[in-house]
Amino acid sequence: MTTTTPSPSLTVSVQDRVARITLTRPEVRNAFNDEVIAQLTEAFSAVGERDDVRAVVLAAEGPAFCAGADLNWMRRMADYTREENLADAAALADMLRAIYECPHPTVARVQGHAFAGGMGLVAACDIAVSVDSATYCLSEVKIGLIPATISPYVIRAMGPRAAHRYSLTAEVFSAAEAHRIGFVHEVVGADALDAKVDDIVRALVNASPAAVRACKRLVQDVAEREINDALVNDTVRGIADIRVSPEGREGVQAFLNKRKPSWVQG
Repeated sequence: MTTTTPSPSLTVSVQDRVARITLTRPEVRNAFNDEVIAQLTEAFSAVGERDDVRAVVLAAEGPAFCAGADLNWMRRMADYTREENLADAAALADMLRAIYECPHPTVARVQGHAFAGGMGLVAACDIAVSVDSATYCLSEVKIGLIPATISPYVIRAMGPRAAHRYSLTAEVFSAAEAHRIGFVHEVVGADALDAKVDDIVRALVNASPAAVRACKRLVQDVAEREINDALVNDTVRGIADIRVSPEGREGVQAFLNKRKPSWVQG
């Protein structure tokens, strides 16, 4: 079954347990404004609640994945009061959090350049696959700004050492460099991009849905935390709970009996 929801800014389709959210503003390099932010927030929230979805791919049309903020939106923001800026930044933060906390695993299909807020979109996804011709840039300091709202996700993705360099210098760097610093997981040629994304998605949809959701929360909860009694106890409870869950029991029995678990089709 396929469902498609079009808008001037993005489309959402669901097929074979995979939701694809695609930015469709190539004429402005898929830059976002307040409307796009609201639509992305709604799209990720909606697919996150669907039981027929096992994975989500964030994609874009045209030569750029996302150039960050739309220029017309920036012109409007130039005259905002501090209160208006707070509300505007909060909406962007809500969008990034909706992507990051989507219950289903998310894959960024980066077919082109990702600058400023576009890097936030990539970083908020669980997995990122980049075309080798893409370039990346945290460009905010060039215009007197800072990448504040996207920083929790970008720093987690590339690490603080790389974030120091690229947020301070606003250098443009290559997909190969993005891979070296861990910002993206795979770099491939344009003709291999969809195949690599499909390989990753296939692995995601063939895993236990409950385990994938729990594992995603586990990584988010454990990352950067001090290894202390509280963390150890949390991990002990986590494995105990998943072992006695229906899918946990089914997965172990399938492994022991050398058969496919019930959630694998075909």
